[in-house]
Amino acid sequence: MPHALHEPQSADLTLRAGRKLRLRAGVHVTPAGLLSIGALVSSILLSSAAIVVAARIPARDREKRDVL
Repeated sequence: MPHALHEPQSADLTLRAGRKLRLRAGVHVTPAGLLSIGALVSSILLSSAAIVVAARIPARDREKRDVL
C-alpha cells in the first residue's frame, strides 16, 4: 500500500468562452507537494508584506535607522 503523502491527486479544468475559445488545464500533485507549494506561497506573501512596510517608512526615518 503506497504511503498517503506519495499518492498523487489530480484536477482538470476546462473553460469555454463562446464557440471557438476553449482553455484546458490540468495538474497532478502529491499531498507533500501541496504542503511545499503552501509554504512557498506563504513565504512570498510574508516577504512582500515586509517590503511594503519598509517602503512606507519615511526617508528621514530610514536614514536614522541606517546609521544605527
